[in-house]
Amino acid sequence: MSSSAKVLDPAFQGVGQRVGTEIWRIENFQPVPLPKSDHGKFYMGDSYIILQTTQGKGGTYFYDLHFWIGKDTSQDEAGTAAIKTVELDAALGGRAVQHREIQGHESDKFLSYFKPCIIPLAGGVVSGFTKPEEEEFETRLYVCKGKRVVRLRQIPFARSSLNHDDVFIVDTENKIFQFNGANSNIQERAKSLEVIQFLKEKYHKGKCDVAIVDDGKLDTESDSGEFWVLFGGFAPIGKKVISEDDVIPESIPAQLYSIANGEVTPVEGELSKSLLENNKCYLLDCGAEIFVWVGRVTQVEERKAACQAAEEFVASQNRPKSTRITRIIQGYETHSFKSNFDSWPSGSANTNAEEGRGKVAALLKQQGMGVKGMAKSTPVNEEIPPLLEGGGKIEVWRISGDAKTALPKEEIGKFYSGDCYIVLYTYHTGERKEDFFLCCWFGKDSIEEDQTTATRLANTMCTSLKGRPVQGRIFEGKEPPQFVAIFQPMVVLKGGLSSGYKKLLADKGASDETYTAECIALIRICGTSVHNNKSLQVDAVPASLNSAESFVLQSGSTVFIWHGNQCSFEQQQLAAKVAEFLRPGVTLKHAKEGTESSAFWSALGGKQAYTSKKVVNEVVRDPHLFTISFYKGKFKVEEVYNFSQDDLLTEDILVLDTHAEVFIWVGHSVDPKEKQNAFEIGQKYLDMAASLEGLSPHVPVYKVTEGNEPCFFTTYFSWDHAKAVVQGNSFQKKVAILFGIGHAVEDKSNGSSLGGPRQRAEALAALNNAFSSSSEKSSSMTQDRLNGLSQGGPRQRAEALAALNSAFNSSSGTKPVTPPKASGKGQGSQRAAAVAALSQVLTAEKKKVSPDGSPVASSSPLNENSPTVLAAEAKSESSEVEEVAEAKETTEELAPETASNEDMEPKQETEEESNGSQRTFTYEQLKTRSGIDVAGIDLKRREAYLSEEDFNTIFGMEKDAFYKLPRWKQDMLKKKFELF
Repeated sequence: MSSSAKVLDPAFQGVGQRVGTEIWRIENFQPVPLPKSDHGKFYMGDSYIILQTTQGKGGTYFYDLHFWIGKDTSQDEAGTAAIKTVELDAALGGRAVQHREIQGHESDKFLSYFKPCIIPLAGGVVSGFTKPEEEEFETRLYVCKGKRVVRLRQIPFARSSLNHDDVFIVDTENKIFQFNGANSNIQERAKSLEVIQFLKEKYHKGKCDVAIVDDGKLDTESDSGEFWVLFGGFAPIGKKVISEDDVIPESIPAQLYSIANGEVTPVEGELSKSLLENNKCYLLDCGAEIFVWVGRVTQVEERKAACQAAEEFVASQNRPKSTRITRIIQGYETHSFKSNFDSWPSGSANTNAEEGRGKVAALLKQQGMGVKGMAKSTPVNEEIPPLLEGGGKIEVWRISGDAKTALPKEEIGKFYSGDCYIVLYTYHTGERKEDFFLCCWFGKDSIEEDQTTATRLANTMCTSLKGRPVQGRIFEGKEPPQFVAIFQPMVVLKGGLSSGYKKLLADKGASDETYTAECIALIRICGTSVHNNKSLQVDAVPASLNSAESFVLQSGSTVFIWHGNQCSFEQQQLAAKVAEFLRPGVTLKHAKEGTESSAFWSALGGKQAYTSKKVVNEVVRDPHLFTISFYKGKFKVEEVYNFSQDDLLTEDILVLDTHAEVFIWVGHSVDPKEKQNAFEIGQKYLDMAASLEGLSPHVPVYKVTEGNEPCFFTTYFSWDHAKAVVQGNSFQKKVAILFGIGHAVEDKSNGSSLGGPRQRAEALAALNNAFSSSSEKSSSMTQDRLNGLSQGGPRQRAEALAALNSAFNSSSGTKPVTPPKASGKGQGSQRAAAVAALSQVLTAEKKKVSPDGSPVASSSPLNENSPTVLAAEAKSESSEVEEVAEAKETTEELAPETASNEDMEPKQETEEESNGSQRTFTYEQLKTRSGIDVAGIDLKRREAYLSEEDFNTIFGMEKDAFYKLPRWKQDMLKKKFELF
């Protein structure tokens, strides 16, 4: 290792000490750093090295190293990229996960760094070909694939390139078309819209029209006509021709090989972690992916040879280009690697991590670099997690036999280890009228029959509440903060009251230790605040005491409160509260450690030694999102990297694993049978994660349905409630967000200013004409649609007016209403025409509220199933006259200055920032505990007022990288540095 540090390439000096992405291009067989402005640009004739640095909740840095090979790059350049990647890894302590990325077949993880997509450019550094984007605009045809990350590929511009199975994008100078093959995937259609937004902003400066053309719909729309003119007129398109790029490698049973002296030899025996020796390298062949596993005491040269041997193995097996090669160091195995084993016994992973950090620190020190964040983990301060709204209604039922019995109010908060309970908490949030938190609590000594009954009855309750509750299954000892916080306080007692538990004790001939008001009982006070104020009955012996805690000792009619010398004031307060809860009105006797009376020790059986060690909290880990599927009867789990709210696709079931809790998220459009089996799917995941990742089998599990996400789920995303209320499939949702609710709509004037009094007056006149002139007909297409609207009868006119009202409401922050789907062939286009008639008016207002300042052009992108159009059905016919008056009044009063982006998340810049006049303050001025009054700043965004230099020093990253983090990570870091 030390030798590698001495010959470290100058381009790699100081790397890996900052969260984010660093890229080098191979030029003349040397790595050259790529400026941030060029990130995402990859030339087909070049090879690149990409380092992605992330920081876990514990403060440790993790590394992913990718080398990207363009399809036109030379073999020598590709080899240089591979070798330099190994050298860079050595400089980072040899613990990075390495990935070989072939153009067109990049891994999901790699593509997740460059959302929504990368567009490989022609040429390269050797050819001297640069800045092709400045040449004359060339119309291009792309095929778009991928549900969460997009693989965009340019194909020949010809009708023969189109087919019925894929989604295509035609990028012309003044208009971008999306062509949806009749058999194309709904989710790919949705992702293609994100790509169109990217193309529009990057190559058209936000000024071009956008149109959606559906395969097989031969209407007279001008968009469809324009599209087919580009291909020489309409004609039938052929079936999809399978190319090499479409071939997906077949997964095969994993086969392990050892690598020695460049030779690959099969390893006999059943696949097991014990076969992997720490002084050797191995190859795991999974068909679609090849893993190179490297023992932690192997040398750099051995690692280079192992990677080369893997490439030769792929070539010798005639595997397709899309075969991925991933190199993993011992102790840093990925989920996808471990999932090929039946189990992965937890060993010295933490020791390896500490050893790795020590090596990295020593190497960096030798190179004269800083070792910030490397030598040891940063301590994590206790934080209060997001909790449910207080003041709600709580109901608790105890299970006994086949029935449930409601607990009286004074008993709510007492739980017996031998019993099962159902807890329903009803509360109100700002977004919805009523929310529900429905949980089953299983005592550690409860019987299986009671657990089954509790589950069945909770499911019945959930159904009666129309499936809206967040449903949870919680085991004793693993209670999450949001559950504990409902009770003031929560006490877990020994024994049980259910008939099944009593019978079990009798059958075993065991004594009943169930807590009573007369027994001797010792209660340990575990918490210090509302989210962890759980208390637990322990054995009434001196060894149960701890100097760092408080206890309640009940001995008949006498109740002692014992405070250890190291306990906190909050624990002392909670102890008194617990004593009053268990024995209301009783006189308390206080006993401080060292001053106990003989009666106190007598109740515990005599004075004996006890501990003074503080209880150490579990290691906090980063959350991971997974997709769930069944492939050939096998349960398959795949990770969604750098996940966001947009990855929660309505057609899917996903698992969010925070290691402390597991959420099963169920989309609206999931098959009803799969919805019913959500907990069974969750249990399969738990079984797998318990054997591979060391997850506790008793971790809390929740079923969360789309549209009913609680705060303790949304905290792991940069959550936008406007997106959450949009209805429809993935494609319809994206259309509504991009063309309706969240963005501006611009007409075909290609970015000209619309929104003055004259334009609003003209739009109002057009609407008035649509509703009053039922007999006039115009030859123009738009007028035909408007006249068709006016001739449609009172129902159609009422629906159209409701659509207009919905459009106004959405622009002012009002939530849209989603009604049942319309019936009747022509009603969808009539309603779409009504919405389109007001597009010019909405343009000026909505431009002000676009999160990125980049309005999306729309040439009637809404179809009859679009959520924005469907919202029209929510209004009744009887309100038609009132709707006309409201629409006119609202149109006349709308002013551009009323628009505001204050509520948009994440808030990236203030008005002062956008004008380049952002004020800055020192870190000491901005700290929450400084006591300095800093007037005129947004107290929720103190970090924004730091200078770039101070921000980098404190957070260890640039502001751009910080604001790309999930909101929970931003808040965590701000709390850590007292800026929240």
